[in-house]
Amino acid sequence: MIRLALLLLVAAPLAAQVGARPHPLPAMPRGTVVADSAWSQALGIRKRILVYLPPSYRSAPPRRYAVAYYLHGHSGSEGDWTRAGQLADVMDSLAARATIEMIVVMPDGDDGWWTTWNALGDPECSRLHRAGANNEPAATYCVPWPKYDEWVARDLVAHIDSAYRTVPSRERRGIAGLSMGGYGAVALALRYDDVFTAGASHSGVLAPLLGMPFDGRPAASLETLDADSLHARWPAWLQRSLGLAFGWRDIYGWVARDPARLAIRAKARGARLPALRADVGLDDPLLEQNRAFLREARRIGLDVEYAEHPGRHDWKYWRAHVGESLAWLSSRIAPPGLVAPTVAPPP
Repeated sequence: MIRLALLLLVAAPLAAQVGARPHPLPAMPRGTVVADSAWSQALGIRKRILVYLPPSYRSAPPRRYAVAYYLHGHSGSEGDWTRAGQLADVMDSLAARATIEMIVVMPDGDDGWWTTWNALGDPECSRLHRAGANNEPAATYCVPWPKYDEWVARDLVAHIDSAYRTVPSRERRGIAGLSMGGYGAVALALRYDDVFTAGASHSGVLAPLLGMPFDGRPAASLETLDADSLHARWPAWLQRSLGLAFGWRDIYGWVARDPARLAIRAKARGARLPALRADVGLDDPLLEQNRAFLREARRIGLDVEYAEHPGRHDWKYWRAHVGESLAWLSSRIAPPGLVAPTVAPPP
């Protein structure tokens, strides 16, 4: 079923290019993208979110839905997935061709790396804020309490479950993201096993202690535990946010947030390990990070579906593959035959 959905998803835009048909096809049912906001106790501020509601949401009021959370990348915002990634169109296509329907939530997470920062309330944030990078002023970008993981896993999930017709259970929630958001999706799925049952990463930062190749520097093959060497493995424009989130001089802040080590700790404490998926482009500077994470994940027995495709670290790649993560997540949180409860919807 998933393979069929993906084939049809690829075929749909190609068919649209053929030109006029003698017998026009009926209009595809469309979902709705709602602009919303939610107060975050973890951040101490109200944050913007976009919510995709599937085509049947308005016409089937008793029905409740599984929820997928999609996280943006560095210098991004809550609007990236719908604007550049065409996520709403992809979901409409999946709903029309494979009856895959979910609510998809896209929150704003600044450049916070979807984690609790190494230094809370760091005044460096205002000084280092890159005006205009994401069209957000420093007053709201530099939140009072930078606990971005709790914003998503606690505050946002609670808001969505109270404001929309969801199935409020771990088994009906998944999370995905790209680049910085890919890191966040995997880390949140591992940290909050009571909230999410699956996590998917596109081009994610999955082995941050390796850094990334840039300016002609080759990809590192081994981790470093020296702070100076580690920061030198990242370009200057990323060092700023990484220093705030992971630690300027505290190498153990990096180690504590490393996805493979999060998986080891989750397994040691007997957590319900999530299903994970990761894909990356063959010309992506984070390719070796993804391969390193896969090796370690499989060594400890973690369930990871993995794929490499032609492509770079850009929206052309993510648009081409977002349908795969959506279909994969739906197979785990909204499988065919799922009977949603018909309880009274929230007001």
